[in-house]
Amino acid sequence: MQSPKLRLDRSRHAAPQVFEHLREQIVSLELAPGAPLSRVTLAETYGLSQTPIRDALMRLAEEALVDIYPQHTTVVSRIDIPAARQAHFLRQSLELEIVHLLAQRPDPILHKRLQASIDLQHASHASGEYQQFIDADQAFHRDMHLAAGVTGLWELEQRYSGHLDRLRRLHLPEAGKAERIMDDHQRLLDAIVAQDPSAAQRILREHLSGTLSQVAEICKRYPEYVLVQ
Repeated sequence: MQSPKLRLDRSRHAAPQVFEHLREQIVSLELAPGAPLSRVTLAETYGLSQTPIRDALMRLAEEALVDIYPQHTTVVSRIDIPAARQAHFLRQSLELEIVHLLAQRPDPILHKRLQASIDLQHASHASGEYQQFIDADQAFHRDMHLAAGVTGLWELEQRYSGHLDRLRRLHLPEAGKAERIMDDHQRLLDAIVAQDPSAAQRILREHLSGTLSQVAEICKRYPEYVLVQ
């Protein structure tokens, strides 16, 4: 198990911070599917008692990101393909309505924020800043939710996105994938600015379908990481 690196904020409860940190490591695949998570080792590493570690692991289990075997062990779960498909269905359903809404009204401030995320993606890709590229991707979609006034739905999507996000991490290194993401974002923004709801929905549907259209190939490349039911 990779040793976590986290400076705890003593003004916040420890368990949510451990949860957030471990979740980030799981979704980024720093903690790979099948990796063991020892409660004792985690407590020593974070400098905490086992109680907040247990609480954090329970929250991860609620998102099906870890498998807890009582009195035995806890391991990072394999990527559940059916769960990833459900997360995709939820995200697509919500974002189709969001882009339809945003494309019906001018919002120069939003347009500048979305363009800034696209520009940051280009810069990150050029410099090989993999995590910064992903963060800018997330910011692009989060800002659309904020502008539509549905921040709570973004948080809902995130709670179900762990398996889909890990699948996307496996797919991102494929040649041309990052370029397609940036091109899709630019075309989507252009459709929103042009106040063309139909085009915005069409582009979004194409954009979000990329990873799942390659599931068979991803499973073939990483059979030890995935769970196909």
